Order: sequence, then structure tokens, then C-alpha cells
Amino acid sequence: MLIDMDMRLRVRSRALVCLLLLALVGTVTTAAASPGPAAPATVTAKATAEKAPPTTAGTAAAAAAARWGDRRLDEVAFLTTHNAFTNYEDSRWSSVNQSESVRAQLDNGVRGLSLDTHWYERSTWLCVISFGSDCYPSDVYLCHGDCKTFAGATYALPRQTFHGTMQTVVDFLAAHPQEVVTVFLEDYVGADQLQASLGRVSGLQDMVFRPDQWGVRQHGWPKVADLVTSGKRLLIFSDRSDREHLGVMYDKSWTVSNYWSLGDLGNDLSCVSRWSDVPLDRQEPGFRRLFTMSHHRNVPTVLTAALDNGAKLRSRIAEQCRSATGGRDPNFVSVDFHRLSDGSGHTPASIVAELNARP
Repeated sequence: MLIDMDMRLRVRSRALVCLLLLALVGTVTTAAASPGPAAPATVTAKATAEKAPPTTAGTAAAAAAARWGDRRLDEVAFLTTHNAFTNYEDSRWSSVNQSESVRAQLDNGVRGLSLDTHWYERSTWLCVISFGSDCYPSDVYLCHGDCKTFAGATYALPRQTFHGTMQTVVDFLAAHPQEVVTVFLEDYVGADQLQASLGRVSGLQDMVFRPDQWGVRQHGWPKVADLVTSGKRLLIFSDRSDREHLGVMYDKSWTVSNYWSLGDLGNDLSCVSRWSDVPLDRQEPGFRRLFTMSHHRNVPTVLTAALDNGAKLRSRIAEQCRSATGGRDPNFVSVDFHRLSDGSGHTPASIVAELNARP
């Protein structure tokens, strides 16, 4: 009987311990689940405001005005790359005009790109003899001549689609809301083919500048700050006249341009018009054409570009082209291997910056 009583006391003790443990666990759980004291509303609002960058239209306009001032589009200069698509990074070209990809060019200060558009019709033969490495659909591609003749010279693998390169441009502009980019097309495709290709570029139509909608012929070019504020920061020119309805300007109607080559030896520094019927100093009431200046040789090489891109370029602008155009500076300075120079302390980028610093 004493044993039974002792066992009953032990059972009751254990039950009591269990109840105490359960009570303690419940208290800890409740404390952990209970929120701490609320942060003051002013502190929370301040932290939120610090995390959120200002994105108002007024702030964007102020930033554009601070960056560009009151200068119109025809009063600023942009570094431009000749045959921007022929480079060592975007595809396997054997002869190139630039050393870095289109995106790297943009990241390194280039704001004008010249591209050659061609229609490529899908070739089963090329697909077979390349053992499957050249099996591409019919589309608009960037080629330097025929898109089927010489791999690495007139086209390169992987093939570069026009819409893919334009998507690179639009993506850059979306990431850099203060920048303006101009694309110059040496255009060998039909207007419908170009339209279909442009239609595949996400966000492009929201950025394309259309001079007809801005009344450029009547009022002149807008301020760059106004282009930035409006978001219309992509200009497209073509050497074909039948695509202005796409927002692609016919360059002969909107620009003056010098003859593109410095000659084989790089000694033809004269600044003469590319078009005999559009002189470089052409005057039109209420409107001034943009001036595109080419400064490169027939055959690009690293050595010749380095010789041409420094003091020679700076001197040619001041001594030949400025007088040929009636005293104006180029709006687009187009060169090969834009990062190379002659060691004079002048580079294409620094020369463009100098032009933009002139009153």
C-alpha cells in the first residue's frame, strides 16, 4: 500500500512538471509572435523616401536642362562609329572597323552608329556546308556587302540581326535616360522589310524622334533637353527616301555630309560634299541641316586609325570643314577604331567634348 501511494505521488509530480513546461512554452511562443512596438510614422516615411529616388517629370526636366542647357540638336556634337557592327566582339569578323561590341561602344561614349542593312534569304546550302553553324532564317541582317559571299568579310557568324542590334540601342537608352543616340543606315532592304524588323524591337516606337511631328522644317531642331524630357531620344537616318513614314529620316533631306574617305594614304583632307547637289554650306529659311563628318580611310587598320584620329582630325575640323560649312562644327564625327589616337593628347572623344564646350 505504501508502494501504491508512492507511485501515485510520483505520477502527480510528473504531471505537475509537464503542466509547468507547457505553460512556459506557451508564454515564449506568444512573446515571439507578438510584434514589437510600432516605429513612429515619421521614421517609416523618412526611410521610404530615402529609398525611393525622385522620378517626377520636374526632376527629369531639371536634370536634362543641367546636362544639355539651351543647346539645340544642331548645336551639339556626338562621337560616331563608322561600320559600328563590324567589330571583334559581336561576331567573328576578319576585317573590322571597331574593336568592341556595339553595347561597349555606347557604354564608352559613342552616340552615333552607322549600320549596313541587307536582306538575307535562308540558304539550305550554307547550312549544310557549314555543318549546321550557318542555319539562319530569312531576315534583315548587318552585312558589309552580300550576306552570302565571304564569311568574315562580307558577313560574319554568328549573323547579326538588325533588330537585335537596335534592341541593344533601345535597351541602352532605357538604362540611360539622359542620352540621345543616332543610327545611320546604309540601307539595302525594302521599306516593308525594314518596318517588319523595327516592329520587333521592344520599346523602339516610344523613343523614335519624328521631325514631322515636331515641325522641324518650320521651327528648326528642338533643344536636346526637350528631346530628353519627351523621351524621343532615338534618331534614325537612311540613305533611302521611301521610309519616312516609319520615322526613318532620309539623310539627304535632313543633313549635309562630306565625302566619306580620306583616301588610301589618308592625305585627302579636303572637306567636300558627299552630294553634288547639297553643298556643305547650304542655307534654308528657318532650318539648319545636321552636319555628319566622316573621317576614315578606304581600308581600316589599327595603325592608320591611330594616325588619323588625333591631331589630324582636330586640325581638319578647324581648317577644312569649318570653313567649308560656313563656320559651323560637325554634329556627328564618324571615325574607325574610335578609342585609338596618335599620342598627341587629342582623341575623337576629347575632340567631340571640345566641340561641345565651344560657345
